[in-house]
Amino acid sequence: RRVGCGAMGTTRKLQSEIDRTLKKVQEGVELFDEIWNKVYSATNANQKEKYEADLKKEIKKLQRYRDDIKTWIAKSDIKDKRPLTDARKAIEAEMERFKVCEKEFKTKAFSKEGLGQARKEDPKEAERNKTRKWLTTALSSLQDQIDALEAEIEAMGGKPKKGKGAKSAEDLEGWVEKHRLHERRGGQILCM
Repeated sequence: RRVGCGAMGTTRKLQSEIDRTLKKVQEGVELFDEIWNKVYSATNANQKEKYEADLKKEIKKLQRYRDDIKTWIAKSDIKDKRPLTDARKAIEAEMERFKVCEKEFKTKAFSKEGLGQARKEDPKEAERNKTRKWLTTALSSLQDQIDALEAEIEAMGGKPKKGKGAKSAEDLEGWVEKHRLHERRGGQILCM
């Protein structure tokens, strides 16, 4: 009969349980992230509520794994605790994200706190607003250029400028027409 065989088998069994749990933690964190993205991309309230419930269920699973991991970290017979502490930290990071999300779930739209919050802007709408702002600035700049060209045409009074590279009134009027065309098209885009 060999002494210590039982301890070796127990250690091996514990290590395989740890490995299984670490794999489940990794999968759980990935699933949590997927659900998180679904919560914030949901278009209607029913979908959002369903994803919020799924998120809560997933965080509860991760918390159970975290409890097991904490127990294993406290054991002295486990030599390499780095994977365990990394998994624990990953779970705790997701728990922090969930706290933020949960606070948003619980804030009613018409409560004082909900009304006090700034309206959340859809990322696509934010991008459209950024583009509209840029286009408005470009149209304003275009109008300034048209005004400057028309002033230059008036100042010429029909007399051609002398010298190399001088622009004629016809050239400037051509530029004004091109600018007005761009201004019209920009205005149409802005109205979309």
